[in-house]
Amino acid sequence: MAWELPPLSALRVFEAVARLGSFTKAADELGMTQAAASYQIKVLEERAGTPLFVRKTRQISLTDAGNRLAPQATKAFSELADAWLSTKGGAAGVLSLTTIQSFASNWLAVNLGAFQLMHPGLAVKLDTSHRVIDLQQEEFDVGIRTGRGQWPGLTAHFLFKADYTPMLSPRLAEKVGGIRTPEDLYKVPLFSIEDPWWQNWFRAAGLAFDPARATAVPTMGSQAYDAMAAIADQGAAILTRNLYSTLLRNRQLHQPFETMGSDGDGYWLVYVEGRRNVPKIRAFRDWVLKQTADLRGEGQPQPQGA
Repeated sequence: MAWELPPLSALRVFEAVARLGSFTKAADELGMTQAAASYQIKVLEERAGTPLFVRKTRQISLTDAGNRLAPQATKAFSELADAWLSTKGGAAGVLSLTTIQSFASNWLAVNLGAFQLMHPGLAVKLDTSHRVIDLQQEEFDVGIRTGRGQWPGLTAHFLFKADYTPMLSPRLAEKVGGIRTPEDLYKVPLFSIEDPWWQNWFRAAGLAFDPARATAVPTMGSQAYDAMAAIADQGAAILTRNLYSTLLRNRQLHQPFETMGSDGDGYWLVYVEGRRNVPKIRAFRDWVLKQTADLRGEGQPQPQGA
């Protein structure tokens, strides 16, 4: 089959200019002069028979034709780069990972060093912003999300439940004479009492949560910050059990009750369906699934799109 393709060198320049929004930045990335980059775009526009950029003073923007071509060009070069890396074999380069802060500061912080030792040629770039990254549009390889495993266009592998329960420091529990019943929790300050998790957990324990009886402390805005304050004897936090297993084993935190609250959510590893065989993604997937095997238990959700 004969492919009808534009000059690939010109298309490569177009992709870089469209992605970076600048001829100068694209030329720098590709190791060429700005004049050479401009010439390649001219060649491509002549082949296309239509302008791809609107050129203004110190500013460029894509035309309608350019907007149609740009995302497909980026996708094609990304897939070609992945295929080439797979052909060369081995996991190397940079693995870009996006996740939430509580997962990064607990589970990843404790375990990621082992992955890096196994793959010294693969650096991990971590994003913990609150924004949900679109893995199909942005330059990230994998994500770890909470939810039910239903994300169109993404393969999702279940890691473990996101069930939660109250925790506090052993020192604070001892100081107030122990936490033996759910009502004993009112003896200590409670973090984030507006969080529905408290209501759900008390309901699972057979009681109604009464915020008026609770001593509230400032909302930290993050489960990770609540946990740090709880370790420092400042109160009780409601936390995801599977994220804090190491701190519980080390007796930095104390879990008074076996009762768990649940929204039905779990933690999932996700990546674009078409990138399952990229070496660096495959390496991280195999490692994280092995590391979380003991946390999954029986009868858990199956991977979606696998």
